[in-house]
Amino acid sequence: MIDGWVLLAFAPAALALNLTPGADMMFCIGQGLRRGPGAAWAASAGIALGGMVHGLVAGLGLGALVAHSPWLFDVIRWVGVAYLLVLAVQSLRAGPMGDAPKAGRHAFREAMVVNLTNPKVILFTLAFVPQFVDPAQPVLPQFLVFAGILSLGGLVINGLAGVFAGGLGRRMARSARVARGLGWLSAGVFAALAVRLAVMERT
Repeated sequence: MIDGWVLLAFAPAALALNLTPGADMMFCIGQGLRRGPGAAWAASAGIALGGMVHGLVAGLGLGALVAHSPWLFDVIRWVGVAYLLVLAVQSLRAGPMGDAPKAGRHAFREAMVVNLTNPKVILFTLAFVPQFVDPAQPVLPQFLVFAGILSLGGLVINGLAGVFAGGLGRRMARSARVARGLGWLSAGVFAALAVRLAVMERT
């Protein structure tokens, strides 16, 4: 069991982190612009599940392998960069609103892949969560609980940000010219995230 006071300390810290605009929020906004509000929620769910996987990896001690293996860090990072650039190109070709029946499924998968190929998330989990972990108790369940709190908060906040962008995009996309502009904008979001990931440092 995790001490109640520890959870009370962790929850507002997690909320503050979720409210800070970052790569996950920008990705959901990009998906909202490209595919609409439903895809934004799906993308947020994919990122949340990715966060749980990161918590599992860190709790099992595998995250330390990434933290201390520069080559593995770089492999994961460049896979993520390449994937984001592919999404940018697809956004330019498809425009901001994709195939509605498949949009949610695609957004979920893409978001999870992008989250899992961001090694900074692993390093962040290793730096932040252990501050609240009691080493006298089983470590893995604690990592999963804390990762679950972070993921739940992110699911709601990132999803709402993407829904707002998606609703705005649908209204504006009635004009073909504006729709093309939104396609470029969403592609720009993905490309910017790729550049951010490419230039990041390990520490």
